[in-house]
Amino acid sequence: MEIKILGTGCDKCDKLEANAKKAVEELGIDATVKKIDDLVEIMTHGVMTTPALVIDGAVKAPGKVLSVEDIKKYIAK
Repeated sequence: MEIKILGTGCDKCDKLEANAKKAVEELGIDATVKKIDDLVEIMTHGVMTTPALVIDGAVKAPGKVLSVEDIKKYIAK
C-alpha cells in the first residue's frame, strides 16, 4: 500500500504525515508513507487544497488533517 501526503510543508501537512505514519504503525501493515511537496505533482492529483491524503492513487481527504483513527478507517476500506 502506498500512502501519500500532499502538502507544501505547513504545520497541517506535517501533522497529517505524522498521523498517517502512526496509523500504519498501529495497524501493523506493510505500507509506505511519502510526503509530496512538489506543486506540479500535487496538481496531477487534482488537489487544490492541502494537506491531502492519497491511498494507492486515490485522493481520500483533500484539505483536512485527519486523526489517526480516521486514517485507519480509510486504510481498512
